[in-house]
Amino acid sequence: MSEILVVYYSRHGSTATMARHICRGIESVNGARARLRSVPPVAAVTSVAAPPVPEEGAPYAESRDLRECVGLILGSPTRFGNMAAPLKHFIDSTSDLWLSGALAGKPAAVFTSTGTLHGGQESTLLSMMLPLLHHGMLLLGLPYTEPELSTTAAGGTPYGASHVAGVGGKARAPVKEELALCAALGRRVAEVALKLQA
Repeated sequence: MSEILVVYYSRHGSTATMARHICRGIESVNGARARLRSVPPVAAVTSVAAPPVPEEGAPYAESRDLRECVGLILGSPTRFGNMAAPLKHFIDSTSDLWLSGALAGKPAAVFTSTGTLHGGQESTLLSMMLPLLHHGMLLLGLPYTEPELSTTAAGGTPYGASHVAGVGGKARAPVKEELALCAALGRRVAEVALKLQA
């Protein structure tokens, strides 16, 4: 089985929900399997080291996960139109992979969750694409042949899957169009990865 790595950071759960639906899309492709990983939070001052394994949710991503995958999908909530610091911190630790070219030629895609409809979804997706380009990865988006891209009144862009979670204490669950686009993104990366392997 060829593994597609899904790496995400999620603070309130919306990006994690998207990641699980992307994994479902990956696993709908015969011969593909999803490997779901998260990244730990970061802080300016740390008094106690974070545990090496999270108490709940997906395990933390490691360099070997990136080496072993045949495709990569990154996800982050939006922070002022940019990816969140924990995901950026993880990506910044991948210079050994850049030096060896371990990710070059592998397909990649991105996804995000924002508080508002105009909260910087596309700029966040683009911010996650830049280091992937430096790694020599092949970027994939969502084509307009996906009908939900034209019918959604919430998240969804050709740059990658997105979700409008809302602001305040309780996040909105992704709507059916957003979930369909998450699955479509996972399927697309898996299908392309398998074609490239052949």
